[in-house]
Amino acid sequence: MTTAPLSLEHIIRPAAPSNNKPPVLFMLHGYGSNEDDLFSFAQELPQELCIISVRAPYPLQPYGHAWYAIHFEADNTKWSDDGQAIRSRDLLRHFILEACSTYGLDQDQVTLLGFSQGTILSYALALSYPTLVKNVIALSGYINEGILKEGYEEHDFSGLGIYASHGQVDQVIPVAWAQRAPVLLERLNIEHVYEEFPAGHGVVPQNFHAFKNWLIGRL
Repeated sequence: MTTAPLSLEHIIRPAAPSNNKPPVLFMLHGYGSNEDDLFSFAQELPQELCIISVRAPYPLQPYGHAWYAIHFEADNTKWSDDGQAIRSRDLLRHFILEACSTYGLDQDQVTLLGFSQGTILSYALALSYPTLVKNVIALSGYINEGILKEGYEEHDFSGLGIYASHGQVDQVIPVAWAQRAPVLLERLNIEHVYEEFPAGHGVVPQNFHAFKNWLIGRL
């Protein structure tokens, strides 16, 4: 089912009928993709979850969308537009609150599932606003400390859990960048799991089953 009355375009799979407000999982796609990409996971995830896959706000040519621009220079270097990333971080915060209110979802049971650039935004949201997010599934991404809210280290992270994974032969985001995340999460005393898989920039079946089992244990 497709709907777009809210601040960001999205598609939604409603939760199975229940007497309670359902928990919700927001999917955040990678650079150059769209809301259909990760939504293929939805049919395999617990029916008790409402699943909302969100389209990033910046359109790319000739197709796809991004949470923020990545600029490629003539010398093959590239840099990210952290200003756009911060705006997307706060736009997502607004959208999550908006969606929970509109669809009658449990605001205390919010999970983020990100891939690549979507993972970078998921980390930024959870570490900047930990009372907003209960669970993060961080696939093939890393923590960009430049887009975290100032003073984030002082937050109470006791309610937050993070599952992170990365491909050992990822040619898009070096695995060394992802390996910094558990070091920071340990320092912040955030409950977390970090795993690597014999894969490139993608999600292999054993990775999917691992994060699914972790999520079921957190619901």
